[in-house]
Amino acid sequence: MKDAIKLYLDLCSIQRPLDRQDQLRIVLESEAVLGILAFCAAGSAELVSSETLVFEAGRTPDEKRKKHSISALSLSRVFVKLSASIEARAKQLQNEGLKTMDSFHVASAEHGHAEYFCTCDDRLIKRTKTLKSVKMKMGTPVELAEEIERWKSK
Repeated sequence: MKDAIKLYLDLCSIQRPLDRQDQLRIVLESEAVLGILAFCAAGSAELVSSETLVFEAGRTPDEKRKKHSISALSLSRVFVKLSASIEARAKQLQNEGLKTMDSFHVASAEHGHAEYFCTCDDRLIKRTKTLKSVKMKMGTPVELAEEIERWKSK
């Protein structure tokens, strides 16, 4: 296996295991997220965290979800602080059609040199895949789990 893959999980993916498990997709994504976090805890992948993630997690009203998010983020080996360059990139991404928080997450992930951005937000995935300026891979937790398996076999 080559060096550890760098991953950025947005808050909706981090919190997926706490969602109602009444749809097969949610169950599969929940299991994938837990596996990805275990992979990070074992040092086989590098989790990239950011000031944006910490800010958003801190705004979570449900204490169980907040604690879960902070616990997951504590596994990160790379922490991206907000900077003028991240703000400028986020503004550019907003001008290209991303929502404000999404733009800050993508800009933070790029700044942290994440190779993969994981989200459960289908619209965000679809939108970023049309942007030529976004170079990192984007996908769901299940797609990321599959990508990790490919990465491990290299």
